[in-house]
Amino acid sequence: MTDQYKIKRREAFLKILGLAIFTLLAGLISLGVGRYAVSLPDILRTLSGERISPEITQVIWKIRLPRILAGMLVGGALALSGTAYQGMFKNPLVSPDILGSSAGAGFGAAAAILLSMNVAGIKLMSFAFGMLAVMLTWFISSRFGRGNDSLFLLILGGIIISSLFQSLISLVKYVADPTDQLPAITFWLLGSLSKATMSDVKIMAIPFAVCAAILILCSSSLNILALGEEEARTLGVNTKVLRGVVISMATVLTAFAVSLCGMIGWVGLVIPHLARLFVGPNFKVLIPTSLLLGSAYLLIMDDFCRSALAVEIPLGIITSLAGLPFFLYLLTKKNKGW
Repeated sequence: MTDQYKIKRREAFLKILGLAIFTLLAGLISLGVGRYAVSLPDILRTLSGERISPEITQVIWKIRLPRILAGMLVGGALALSGTAYQGMFKNPLVSPDILGSSAGAGFGAAAAILLSMNVAGIKLMSFAFGMLAVMLTWFISSRFGRGNDSLFLLILGGIIISSLFQSLISLVKYVADPTDQLPAITFWLLGSLSKATMSDVKIMAIPFAVCAAILILCSSSLNILALGEEEARTLGVNTKVLRGVVISMATVLTAFAVSLCGMIGWVGLVIPHLARLFVGPNFKVLIPTSLLLGSAYLLIMDDFCRSALAVEIPLGIITSLAGLPFFLYLLTKKNKGW
């Protein structure tokens, strides 16, 4: 048994290492993808500090590198959130917007655009309303939920709050200026990394690292929780505290991701399934695998968005189109376990 455990640990380590290398290579190749193509040797020389030309330097350092780093953070954050939510609720159909954070963040950004705020104001409003939506959901659960009903009320509260903020988004779009504000709101809600800057990456990097580290530390408790809530309590897991910590970290990740690039769907629903197929249900391995897979997946989707057509395609459209058939494929699998 000990030898088998060591073999499984070694296999898991090699898979995670391979994913990390693949993600780094995807990021490196992404630096050359776009309407202004840059060769791999020129990319490596530019990253080493050599100034080949002002145009290449500008494209690599000012435009593509911040966008790629932001895409890696957003993809990893959404995938981590989806994995955490699915593990907490023990439901493979749960996604990061289940508690209303995406809808709340979308309304915050739409309201900021309606009020003619700058980019910083839009992102701040988006994050604030994303957190507010989850707080309202939590209030509904704690106020009306009792015992075993609290988890059900938490999900139901998320549906209510999501519907509320979706209605408010529709109201904002209705009263927005159709020649200026409405197109900006619509484009933002469709999701895009085109506005990402290095300052955005720096702002998101610290909370991303903290939340990811805490979720990794909670992985053993999530494994125990998979046995059932009563069994987890018997084994010494404070399920109420665990639920609060995991949901808080996943919500912060989702709110930061949405505030940075808009509403990008299906990543937090599909990637945890893909990671589970790749490494199994052990959260100690599943969480870092989801992070790396989400980062690589969003990089590839963004490369397609900015290179497929002469005009950039909103990222949220492509992730939805790519996620739907994959999810249908998962539903056809004979092995329904997760």
